[in-house]
Amino acid sequence: MRIVVIGGTGLIGTRVVERLRSTGHDAIAASRATGVNSYTTVGLPEVLDGAEVVVDVSNSPYTDYEGAIDFFETSTLNLLSFGHSAGVRHHIALSVVGTQRLAAQEGKYFLAKAQQEALISNSGMAYSLVHGTQFFEFLTSIADFATEGGRIPLAHAFVQPIAADDIAAVVADAAVTAPTNTVVEHAGPEVFRLDELIEQELRIRRDPREVEVDPLGRYFGAQLAENDLLPGVDAILAPTRFEDWLAQPVR
Repeated sequence: MRIVVIGGTGLIGTRVVERLRSTGHDAIAASRATGVNSYTTVGLPEVLDGAEVVVDVSNSPYTDYEGAIDFFETSTLNLLSFGHSAGVRHHIALSVVGTQRLAAQEGKYFLAKAQQEALISNSGMAYSLVHGTQFFEFLTSIADFATEGGRIPLAHAFVQPIAADDIAAVVADAAVTAPTNTVVEHAGPEVFRLDELIEQELRIRRDPREVEVDPLGRYFGAQLAENDLLPGVDAILAPTRFEDWLAQPVR
């Protein structure tokens, strides 16, 4: 099966491509690094020629609403339009657990993600939306985004992070199975408090920044309620625990 992975040279995309190729599929890593740009459409018609499935694990380089909505709307519409013309029969996108809740809390990036999901679900194309919780690999990025000087104000909210390898396995499986035409949530096996987990990660990395509990601390622009980052009761739980992830070789 010919499967085009948009964002195929990134953190998740690289893993998805590797898994698909290991099971005999013709998985194509499509990104600016390989001459394909889903935003400008450069290389897009050519890479989609003959593709049966499109997997979109790309991300906006911007977290503000204007930049994020421009990227997600333009890129998604291009993928849907060119994909339809090429005969793509299954469109898969990776998104974030809690997107709708975070969008409602004026999280600008999440408003853009919600619009991306709406474009896909209303497109008429068969689709699967994979929702993952935060990746262990992004804990430092969460700290960086929230940093104010030498302090990191974070809400004492719950979080249930997942390993990149685990979510990549889910996305790869979705690419070779029937479309769900809905959202399916995936999370790690353990629940933490966001501030405590980030504090633990910083200490492990010997990062001198200090985490402070702040009820008004924002998460990529969104005000967090206690359970906003948690999946629902029907979420599928991945196997990798935080301590197991820490013991793995850095990739």
